Amino acid sequence: MSDVVICGIQQVGIGVSNLKEAWKWYRENFGMDVRVFEEKAQAGLMKIYTGGKARYRHAALVLNLQGGGGFEIWQYTDRVPEAPEFDICLGDLGIFAVKIKTKDVENTFKQFKLRNLNLPGDVQQDPRGEKYFFIKDPYGNLFQVVNGDSWFRKEKKLTGAAYGVMIGTSNMALAKKFYSNILGYDQVIYDETGVFNDFADINGGDQKVRRVLLYHSKKRMGAFSRMFGTSYIELIESTNRKPRKIFQGRLWGDLGFIHLCYDIRGMREMKKMCQQVGFPFKVDSETDHESSVFDMGEASGHFAYVEDPDGTLIEFVETHKIPIIKKLGWYLNLSNRHPEKALPNWMIKALRFNKVKD
Repeated sequence: MSDVVICGIQQVGIGVSNLKEAWKWYRENFGMDVRVFEEKAQAGLMKIYTGGKARYRHAALVLNLQGGGGFEIWQYTDRVPEAPEFDICLGDLGIFAVKIKTKDVENTFKQFKLRNLNLPGDVQQDPRGEKYFFIKDPYGNLFQVVNGDSWFRKEKKLTGAAYGVMIGTSNMALAKKFYSNILGYDQVIYDETGVFNDFADINGGDQKVRRVLLYHSKKRMGAFSRMFGTSYIELIESTNRKPRKIFQGRLWGDLGFIHLCYDIRGMREMKKMCQQVGFPFKVDSETDHESSVFDMGEASGHFAYVEDPDGTLIEFVETHKIPIIKKLGWYLNLSNRHPEKALPNWMIKALRFNKVKD
């Protein structure tokens, strides 16, 4: 890990059927109003996960400057994205829910209730006694709103952005090893098995599961580490039923949470490490593309994908260039920066000039 710097969760990919509609909902309710890039293009490097064909898509990377990981909102433009053929249950394999941070769980719940949002159940408590609640977006995606202790810019928003995920696994020991050894989540906050009252209102919540909450003991470093902040991985293993793969029979980019992405420095070192521990890169924009730099329209960098032990897609992005103030033509080149050094707060806060307003 010494040659790899993990800045934090850059984004969670969300496959949708209408990008503009979905983004509007995420702006209004999760404050995801800063556009880093938006483009319509061909996702040619992901053919291994898109049925062997290069598919066309419309994608936008959006942030909330209060802090946390962003969303990559992703829509097919050459096919109709598919929903799962079954109701996703707690413990099914893949990203089950995304954690969203707030400073006041009960007040946020109250405000969301006044908006008549889809709140399955009331405010709950996890095994630590920490309060949280679940909310579904209009497309059935589940989010867990939790107390956050890592904030970047004060804005008049109820929430920050992504604070981690809940992931279903078939083998807790292998999953813990993967998320600890590769992504640094080496600290166990709790490890409990049973039927949990706080899961009663979600699909499959009446079943016995093992749940393990992981945290990273090492402070995140790098250019955007102050904004992305800290994060958690909660692993869920069913103990009395065979879980299904959430994306079984579907393509990457179909409806739901399609990947978990980390902003890193040291991609080549990460590739070597993943290979050594048995999780080789499945996609690598440096070797699979005619150029060593992958251009995403308004941003560029080097990206790669690995699979966790159950096939959940984890993306790594080594950012080379991003727009800070596009109207002024100010683009930040990160290629020659010290990999562990955080960008000045004022520079990242300048991203507010890229806000999209309704």
